[in-house]
Amino acid sequence: MNNNFSGFHRSNNLAQMAKEKYDLLIIGGGITGAGIALDAVTRGLKVALVEMQDFAAGTSSRSTKLVHGGLRYLKQFEINVVKEVGRERAIVYENGPHVTTPEWMLLPFHKGGTFGAFTTSIGLKLYDYLAQVKKTERRKMLSAEQTLRKEPLIKKEGLKGGGYYVEYRTDDARLTIEVMKAAVENGANVVNYTKAEQFLYDENKKINGAIVRDLLTNEKFEIHAEKFVNAAGPWVDQVRGNDYSKNNKQLRLTKGIHLVFDQSVFPLHQAVYFDTPDGRMIFAIPRDGKTYVGTTDTFYDKDTAHPKMLSSDRDYVIDAIHYIFPDVKITKDDVESSWAGVRPLIYEQGKDPSEISRKDEIWEADSGLITIAGGKLTGYRKMAENVLDLVCKELSETQQRTFKPCQTIHFPISGGDFGGSEKYESFINNKSKEAIQYGLTTEEGLILASKYGTNIDFLFQYAKECTEQEENQLTPFVYAQLMYAIEHEMVLKPVDFFIRRTGAVFFNIHWAKEWKEPIISKMEEMFGWTSEQTNEYTAELEKEIRDAVVPIDIQ
Repeated sequence: MNNNFSGFHRSNNLAQMAKEKYDLLIIGGGITGAGIALDAVTRGLKVALVEMQDFAAGTSSRSTKLVHGGLRYLKQFEINVVKEVGRERAIVYENGPHVTTPEWMLLPFHKGGTFGAFTTSIGLKLYDYLAQVKKTERRKMLSAEQTLRKEPLIKKEGLKGGGYYVEYRTDDARLTIEVMKAAVENGANVVNYTKAEQFLYDENKKINGAIVRDLLTNEKFEIHAEKFVNAAGPWVDQVRGNDYSKNNKQLRLTKGIHLVFDQSVFPLHQAVYFDTPDGRMIFAIPRDGKTYVGTTDTFYDKDTAHPKMLSSDRDYVIDAIHYIFPDVKITKDDVESSWAGVRPLIYEQGKDPSEISRKDEIWEADSGLITIAGGKLTGYRKMAENVLDLVCKELSETQQRTFKPCQTIHFPISGGDFGGSEKYESFINNKSKEAIQYGLTTEEGLILASKYGTNIDFLFQYAKECTEQEENQLTPFVYAQLMYAIEHEMVLKPVDFFIRRTGAVFFNIHWAKEWKEPIISKMEEMFGWTSEQTNEYTAELEKEIRDAVVPIDIQ
């Protein structure tokens, strides 16, 4: 089983990209770049995208994993940010119910805390209005007793009540992959592990090409296009540094970390958004038998590609947990996993990390390079729309072409074609029963259908293939996910699979350790790695697993 998005065809794709002339080359394969690629191809543009790491390897796999409206930005009077991203939540959900789920959030307020009953009620009501929240998901105000019934672990001392409102939980990396696959299914050419290293210019000093390097083979290629968009997230300034016409805007990176605990030591039933002792706000969210808590917000100027948890980060979050959940007696030894990510924010002099605006900005250099920076996961589709409005306007003027308006507001991403979110539950329940025919249990079928949505039939066929093989170290459940990831999601390394495609290192680290060796063995067989490559990729995964648990105090 194979298709054009196969890891086996990646080098062919790259060679083909070097022969084509594109309307648009996108640099960066996180959620912003993926969204731009999808918007562009659905308007009729010929699109290429290069990503120097794996897709979603930067910020887009290391967020709080919420498609949320940024309630706290109301405190900073960022009304337009809340209005725009708040409305995007429902759009993101409808276009991909398998990667986004409504999650009722509890906002407790205590005597002397950041929020009181009045400010919470007014804030949430304004939030509902700005975000155009549907009637069934509008905020409710709870008494102290009702708040404790929702989550008995919350600190009782000084508790005045709580606000109850809906946010949307997501798998950020899988959201990115599904958007990217939708772009590919509609004609985009994309490659990972390929770095844009140098721009080429015409006689008017306008960019007309880029020299890119395949980081796996060291081969270099030229890709030519009419327009170029820099959507490199934390690396936006490095990409701009390759251009002669860099302006005075710059990023300021901040780092956030999250800790993961098993529900046996932190039995949280209800997602909670709570005050810390120093007045910040943190999320605690139950997910698949785990509870994860974050995020911190500190300025960061170290290794952008590999931000890690420090012991001070870990202790800050644990202290915050003890502050609001005093009966939870966790220690550092209970941390099962963690992740750290960096936020690429537009620099604002004199502001603390949590005060810098999350608003996105788009600007164009004299060379024609369009850069998008800032913004939030939730707003990726709208950010892409704004970028493409500019790109299409300029292409229309220079080429006398007409393009469709934005098509993505009601456009299912890959795996999301259920015919509406209301049909999602019945679909996955039916598919879970069907799974038995392919050597899977109903529970495994439910997990796979929930994760892969309407692409589930591909996984069923791989599971069946596994049952028909005489020798296989992998179960049908594991084999199906691995083969689908390699042949349909451009997985090239073990870390791609265990972090970005399954999230196992973050949310099921014991499973990752259990299946690490047989999966690496299977990938080695399929890709024909040398022993040196196998050792390199194994060490890379083992380091990620180790760093998820053990703080790195020198960065």
